[in-house]
Amino acid sequence: MKFGVFDHTDRGPVPLAEFYESRLKLTEEYDRAGFHAYHVAEHHATPLGHAPSPSVFLSAVAQRTKRLRFGPLVYTLPLYHPQRLIDEICMLDQMSGGRLELGVGRGISPIELTLYGLDAASSPAMYREALEILLLGLQSKSLSYEGQHYQYRDVPMELEPIQKPHPPLWYGLGTPDAIPFVLSHRMNIVSNMDAVGVRPITDRYRAEWEKAGLPAANLPLMGTTRHIVVAETEREAMAIGERGYARWRESFLHLWVKHGSLRPSPAAMPRESFAQAEKDGRAVAGTADKVAEFLRRDIRQAGLNYLLCRFAFGDVTHDEAVDSTRRFARDVMPQLM
Repeated sequence: MKFGVFDHTDRGPVPLAEFYESRLKLTEEYDRAGFHAYHVAEHHATPLGHAPSPSVFLSAVAQRTKRLRFGPLVYTLPLYHPQRLIDEICMLDQMSGGRLELGVGRGISPIELTLYGLDAASSPAMYREALEILLLGLQSKSLSYEGQHYQYRDVPMELEPIQKPHPPLWYGLGTPDAIPFVLSHRMNIVSNMDAVGVRPITDRYRAEWEKAGLPAANLPLMGTTRHIVVAETEREAMAIGERGYARWRESFLHLWVKHGSLRPSPAAMPRESFAQAEKDGRAVAGTADKVAEFLRRDIRQAGLNYLLCRFAFGDVTHDEAVDSTRRFARDVMPQLM
């Protein structure tokens, strides 16, 4: 069982420069605490995400940490020139000594794509082509590709990643039907659903992995994200969770509310409150023992081998996030490993 951290980099009520410094200090805490990896979301034109250029932010993370792996979850591939992104991936992997985790996707928000002048209906095809190009470019000295959206002919690939053939791949999914695709690329996977919704996905991945004759020891990581607050008392933890969750939820829905005509999918829609999210198995706040009991059950029911914790969200303060992280590492993790 491994533990990571997921961060929307949604902004609380602090100046932006202070926000970035706070997040970087938190990555130092995650590094010291022994978390496996730090995963940062990419969003645009919304308070939900203030790392719209993940590579820029993660280059700072590379310099502030020593062992912590890190990466985007995910790069929104239709928004990138694939050749330039190959260079950024290689630079990050080299600058960090081979600690990059490479999350890829087409983008969860059609609104954000349209704000960049893209037709959201074309994003799946752009994503597929861009991924093919990334994998080709990361493994070769010259790039040639002929597609509908991208064309390259004998482009020199001067940079290369440390990790061969490329950094570990990550993909977010909400249905078992995507398993053949992720299996073909040996991708690690993440879902935001509750344990009942995740279990068919993890069961099928294990079954397909075994059917393909692949070593059980090399099974990719299969995780979920959970809002987590650990404090001295349950009352204190719930107060922090409710306050932070309300601000995070407002940011999550910001673009959807502004544009009105679209709504997130039912699976992606955040619950009305932290208490409701906890009831539905997507969040937990309390003492270390309560959190450990909740997560032990969650991990078993969902069939997980990875858990992505959200300690900093909404207007949870830096000190509150640090305290929660330290309590989790000291008092919760040992009970779950």
